[in-house]
Amino acid sequence: MTRAELTEKILQIRLDRDLTWKWIAEKAGLSKEFTTAAVLGQMALPAEAAHNVGDALDLNDHEVKLLQQIPSRGSLGQAVPTDPLIYRFYELVQVYGTTFKALIEEEFGDGIMSAIDFDMDISRQPDPAGDRVSITLSGKFLKYRQY
Repeated sequence: MTRAELTEKILQIRLDRDLTWKWIAEKAGLSKEFTTAAVLGQMALPAEAAHNVGDALDLNDHEVKLLQQIPSRGSLGQAVPTDPLIYRFYELVQVYGTTFKALIEEEFGDGIMSAIDFDMDISRQPDPAGDRVSITLSGKFLKYRQY
C-alpha cells in the first residue's frame, strides 16, 4: 500500500463511520489541524499518535508505519488548484501576497515566515449575517542572514 492509498482508505473509513476530524485528532492526542494534515498525507504522525489513530481506525501495522513516514509535502497534483475552497487560498495569495510581504517586512525586516515552526487554528465565528471562518496562522520569523 502507498501513502496515497492509505489516505484514500482513511477517507473512506471516515465516511463510512461518520467520523469527524476532531474525533480522529482526539484519538491521536494532537490538534485537529496537525492531525488532519497528517492523515491527509502532509505530515508525519509521531509513533504514539500513529498507533492511537491506527487503533481507532482499525489500521494494520504497515499502515500505522506509513502514518509515521516523512511525506512529500505540497502534493496537490496541479499548479493552480481547481477545488473552489482551496482555490480561494490561492486567490488570497495572488491578491494579497504582496500586501502580506510588504507588511511583514515593514514589521520584521528582510526574511520569511516559517511553515515549519508554525501553528494554525481553524474555528467558526458565529455572526448574524452568516458564520465566519477564522484562520490563524502563526509562523516563526526567520531573518535572512547578512554576510
